[in-house]
Amino acid sequence: MKRAIPVVALSIAGLVPVWRYEPSIGTTTTSTAEPVTTPSASATSGTVVKGTTIQTEKGPVQVQVTFDGDKITAVKLLQQPDHPQTVAAVPVLVSETLKAQSADVDTVSGATITSDAYKKSLQAAIDANDKATSASPSATASPAKQTVAGPAINTSKGTVQVQATFEGDKISAVSMLQQPDHPQTAAAVPVLISETLKAQSAKIDAVSGATITSDAYVQSLQAAIDAKGA
Repeated sequence: MKRAIPVVALSIAGLVPVWRYEPSIGTTTTSTAEPVTTPSASATSGTVVKGTTIQTEKGPVQVQVTFDGDKITAVKLLQQPDHPQTVAAVPVLVSETLKAQSADVDTVSGATITSDAYKKSLQAAIDANDKATSASPSATASPAKQTVAGPAINTSKGTVQVQATFEGDKISAVSMLQQPDHPQTAAAVPVLISETLKAQSAKIDAVSGATITSDAYVQSLQAAIDAKGA
């Protein structure tokens, strides 16, 4: 069950590189999302796609996404409400998008309207890129994605259940379907996921202070890996 992500402080170092903010530039509505390949200011280039402009009671929201094939490499807000909660929510939404590699991200608490509009504009950009990629003769086939839920592991702290997304043999994303409502678990989960994506396996170390949750996470994850392709 998804839970709203609380708005976090903007000083988190890990979020700064991915938040490229520009203030709202108006209320012009874009009827469709269109991919446009543009030169990059750095050595990295990709396909840049503007999502549709979503009008809300707080103001217009429009997302611009940079793709490398079907991978989301950067997200930028072209338009957004001039509001403190929106300003705080944007880097969280961008960070979650880069992790999820989709518009399937949680709503940020206190910025529901902006979050919903962000996801609509983002999905439109993703759809436009998918359409353009599939229509391109030079497009290479990417490994099929498969999402597998591991079993629910009951512990003395609560239930732990992991869901893993695979692209071929690569673990591309991990999410928690169930986890104990405990501060140590909340702190341990992102560490466990990060280590999983690095190791590309369930052979990771337990997080200090959250051994029970860590062990259950590894069990559920390993079961998901074993079930892949079954």
